[in-house]
Amino acid sequence: MARPLRVEYAGGCYHVINRGNYRQRIFSGKGAAEAFERTLGEAAERYGWVVHAYVIMGNHFHLAVELVEPNLSEGMKWLQGTWIRRFNLFRNWTGRPFQGRYKGILVEPGHVLGQVCHYIHLNPVRARIHPIGDVGEYRWSSLHWFGKKGCPSWLDGTTVLEESGGLPDTRSGWRKYRDYLEWLATDEVEKKKLVEAKLSSGWCKGTKEFRKSMRDEAREKGALLDRVRFEGLEAKELVREREAYWEDMLGKASVLAGIDLDNLPAAKMAPDKSLLAAVLKRSTSVSNKWLAARLMMGQPSTASQATRRILLAKDRKKEIERIILEMNEGQESHG
Repeated sequence: MARPLRVEYAGGCYHVINRGNYRQRIFSGKGAAEAFERTLGEAAERYGWVVHAYVIMGNHFHLAVELVEPNLSEGMKWLQGTWIRRFNLFRNWTGRPFQGRYKGILVEPGHVLGQVCHYIHLNPVRARIHPIGDVGEYRWSSLHWFGKKGCPSWLDGTTVLEESGGLPDTRSGWRKYRDYLEWLATDEVEKKKLVEAKLSSGWCKGTKEFRKSMRDEAREKGALLDRVRFEGLEAKELVREREAYWEDMLGKASVLAGIDLDNLPAAKMAPDKSLLAAVLKRSTSVSNKWLAARLMMGQPSTASQATRRILLAKDRKKEIERIILEMNEGQESHG
C-alpha cells in the first residue's frame, strides 16, 4: 500500500501521537522522558515549531504543534530518530522503540486546537497517574512549565489561555486554567464532549468548512481521497470522508451537465440521474449503494444498470467523457 499522504503547510497545526512498539513503556525508564523532552525542544528550535502543548506518558506521547514551514515530516523524522539513537545507546538496545510512523492529525486553529491542548494536559488524569487537583505537578507535560519563569521559549500557551475564557498569562491565570481543566474533567457534559470529539483519531479535526479546505489541499497535491488512505483514518471516518468527496464531485458534475440536483426527476432511471451516476462511476470509486440513495434510484443495482445503459449510447458516452475531462481540468487548474 502507498505511503499515506500528509498535508503539510506553513501555519498548519497538528495533533501528533506515537506509541511504544507493542505498547512497551519506553518512557518509564530513568532518563527516557527527560531525553525526549530535551530532544523535542531541540527539534522545535531546529525546525521553528511552536509547541502549544505536549505530554510524555509511559508508552506514548502527544504533541500539539504549529508549523512555521511545511516540515512536520522532516522534523518528526529528526525528533524520533535522534531520540531513538540516544535511547538505544542509553539502554544498549537495538531495534525500534516506536510502533511505526507517527500519527499527525490536522487541527483547525482556535477552539479545536484549544480542545486538543486540554485533552493532552488531561492525559495523566485519564491514565489515573495524577488526580485532577494535582495534574499540574505531572512532570512530563507542558502544564508543568506554563506560568513559570523557566518555561522554554518554544512553548506557547497563548491558545491554551485564549480558549479557556481569555485568561491572562500570569501565575493567577494559569491557576485558573488548572481550575478550568478540573471542570472539564469532572463536569459530565464537558467530559462527554471531549470523548465524543475523538481528538486522537481520524486525519483532520475542525469545522466542516475547514475539513473541506484540507480535502481540497490534498487534491491539489494529486491525491484523491477515494484513492489514498490517510494516516490514522479509521473505517467510519474514512466512509464519511469518501462520501464528502463523492458529494463534492457530484456537485461539480451536475453543474457541468446543467442538472439541478435539488430538482431531479422522480423516475429511478431518468436520463439526468443515469448521466450523473455514469460520470461518478467512471471518475471515482463511488459505491452503487451511495449513488442509489443520493440520486433516489431505488436499489443499488439500479445505479449499476443505469450506468451500463447510458454508456451504450455513443452520444451520451461522449458527453460523459467531456464532463469528466472538464472536472479533471478544473482540479489541475487549482494545483
